[in-house]
Amino acid sequence: MQDNLQLLFTALQISSVYILFSLGLTIIFGVLKVVNFAHGQFFTFAALVLSLALNWLSPRIGNPYGVYLLASVAGLAACLMAGLVIYQFGFKRLERDMIGSFILSSGLVLFVEGVMLEGFGGAVRPVPALIDGDVEMLGLTVSSQRLVLFMFAMVLTAVIITLLNRTKFGKALRAVSIDHEAAMLQGIAYRKIALYGFLIATGVAAVAGMLIAPMAAVTPTLGDSYLVKGFIAVVVGGMGSIVGAIFGSVLIALIESFIGFYFDSSVASLTIFVIVMVVLLIKPQGFFGND
Repeated sequence: MQDNLQLLFTALQISSVYILFSLGLTIIFGVLKVVNFAHGQFFTFAALVLSLALNWLSPRIGNPYGVYLLASVAGLAACLMAGLVIYQFGFKRLERDMIGSFILSSGLVLFVEGVMLEGFGGAVRPVPALIDGDVEMLGLTVSSQRLVLFMFAMVLTAVIITLLNRTKFGKALRAVSIDHEAAMLQGIAYRKIALYGFLIATGVAAVAGMLIAPMAAVTPTLGDSYLVKGFIAVVVGGMGSIVGAIFGSVLIALIESFIGFYFDSSVASLTIFVIVMVVLLIKPQGFFGND
């Protein structure tokens, strides 16, 4: 029983990062109707900038929380700037063009990863934990850093869902995702909404990368595995569905945690891909996708 509770919490912690990652993919697909394979590079770039900024700021600022705050702002700002450039000179010209965006984003993966390898090197860049120690909770010993990650990710997810469902901007974004031409006839500025949607997705990926950085091997290829799992989550849950992205992310995390523990990681990976194949055969639009 105790092992199962520990595995459940581990799955929830892992899923919180997957949820943020897949939400970004879902927002981009919903607004632009493109699949962005370069989404994982934003995730990675933010983690690398965070590591670099922490190393530079730590000797100059005594307060570790202040160092982390400034480094996180630097990582987010750098990622948003990169996202703005890539959107303006790339995806803006290929909106609702699945083939063109596929070619562009595939090329961006190789280009951006090469630039990061050249700029940051291929070695692992350590990122220190913001909070050390463990917390006793429900008879479990939980890492304080992992608990902070989980709580922050859940709060951010709630903020995103509220933004999309309760605000004027969120309603405009959803209207554009349903029918951008009808939305434009209603006076919605499609270009502006598309840009903001892309930047929000980029920012969410950046935050996810910085959250996982203290517990991961931060290298220029960090985002590759998360990209695969993020796409699996949105395919299983349903492309363009917020609820589907959350469902798919939690499902993948539960499989990785429980099957990986009771069997091994290769069996967990095989199970995930079998589920994807079954979903594509039986319900190609995903569990929560539109028919």
